[in-house]
Amino acid sequence: MFNRLKNIWRAWAARVPQLRFWARLIVLALFGFPVGAVVGALDFLFASLLNGAAALREEYLYWLLPFLAPAAVCITFCYRRFGAGSDRAMNTIFEVAYGKDKYLPLRTAPMMMFSSALTHLFGGSAGREGAAVQIGAAVSYWAGQKLHIKHTTRIFLVAGMAAGFSGLFGTPVAAVLYAVEVLLAGTLDYRALLPACTASFSAVAVSRALGLPSSDYALSFQPELSLALVCKLAALGLVFGLTGGLFAFCLRKGREWGEKAFKNPYVRAAVLGVCLTVLLFLARGRYSGLGSNLIEFSMTGGRVYPYDWVLKLFFTVLTLSAGLKGGEVTPLFSIGASLGAVLAGVFGLPVPVTAAVGYVCVFGGATNTFFAPLFVGAELFGYELLPFFFVACVVARLFNFGQSIYPLQRKFRFKKSV
Repeated sequence: MFNRLKNIWRAWAARVPQLRFWARLIVLALFGFPVGAVVGALDFLFASLLNGAAALREEYLYWLLPFLAPAAVCITFCYRRFGAGSDRAMNTIFEVAYGKDKYLPLRTAPMMMFSSALTHLFGGSAGREGAAVQIGAAVSYWAGQKLHIKHTTRIFLVAGMAAGFSGLFGTPVAAVLYAVEVLLAGTLDYRALLPACTASFSAVAVSRALGLPSSDYALSFQPELSLALVCKLAALGLVFGLTGGLFAFCLRKGREWGEKAFKNPYVRAAVLGVCLTVLLFLARGRYSGLGSNLIEFSMTGGRVYPYDWVLKLFFTVLTLSAGLKGGEVTPLFSIGASLGAVLAGVFGLPVPVTAAVGYVCVFGGATNTFFAPLFVGAELFGYELLPFFFVACVVARLFNFGQSIYPLQRKFRFKKSV
C-alpha cells in the first residue's frame, strides 16, 4: 500500500513540478512548530537555571567568587572529555551551515546549559542568548536529520537559531531576522524564512506560557524626527557602531592572546580565572552575570558610571577568553545601554532614549547585522521608535568596519561590474 502511494506521488510530482516544491515548503513550515515548542521549553528551563544561579550568586557573592577559576577548569575538562564537536561554540554552527562540517551533536544543548550555569553561578561576565541559539540549533539540526530531506541542513539550523533567540528573549520578529541574516552578513536567507517564523513564534509562545517573563521596556519619548535629531542619532550610531566593532575585535584578540600565552587550556582557564576572580572582587561583583543591573540602571535613572561600559566589555572578554561559557549578546546590550546613559547629557537627549539606541546599535555593530537589532529595538521599546533606531542602526552597521563576534561569519561581496 505504501509503495503504491509512493508511486502515485512520484507520478503527480513529475506532472506538476511545483507540487514537490510546495509539499517540501509545507513540511518545513510544519517542522518549525514542534521544534519551536521544544526549544521554547528548553529556553524556559535554561532561563530558570540561570536565574537561580544569579540569585545564589547575588546572595553569596564573596563565597562563590573564589570558585570561578575551578569552574573554568571544570568546564574546560568537560568540553575536552565529553564535548567533542560542541567545544567550538558558534563556530560549529557556521561550519555546518557552510558545509565544512557535517555534525552538530545534540549534546551541545546540555553542555551549554551546564557550563553557562556554572559561569553565572560563580560570577563570570557572560550572556545567555548565544547559548540559547546554540541550544536551538542543536535540537533543530538533530530533528532535521531524522526527516532526511536533502539540502535542508542550513534551513534547520536557521529555524533552530530563531527559536532559541526568540524563546529566551521574547522578540520573535527580531529572532527570525537575526537567524536569516547572521550566517551571511549582507543577505537574507529567504529559503529558511517560513520555518524560522513558525519555530520562532511557537518558541516564544511556549516559553511565555510556561512563565518566562518578557524583557520589554516602555519609552514615552515620541518627538518629531527633525534634522537636528537625525544628526544626533547618526552621531550616536557612529559611536555605538565603533563600540560594537571594538568589542568584537577585543574578543577575538583576547582569545588569540590567551591561546598563545597559555598553550595548555587548563593552565589558561586557571590563570585567567584567578585574575578574573581578583578583579571581580575589587569591582564588588558589579560586572558579574548578564549585565542586567546596568541595563536596569540605564533605563530607570539608576547610578551609571562613565567607565561601566568599558569594564563590562573588559570583564566579558576576559570571562570568555578564560574558557567560561555563555553568550555575548546580553553583555552587548548592557555595554550599549550604559554607554548610552553616559552620552545622554552630551547629546541633550533623555537617558532612556540614548540607552535604548545604544542597546540595539552595539549589538548590531558587534554581530555585523542590521535588521535584527532594528527589530530588537522595535519589539522591546515600541514600534513608534522604529525610525529613530533605523537612522542609528544604519550608521552603526556602516562604521563597525566589518567586525563580528562570529569569526567564521561570511560577508556578502558584490561582484564588480564588467
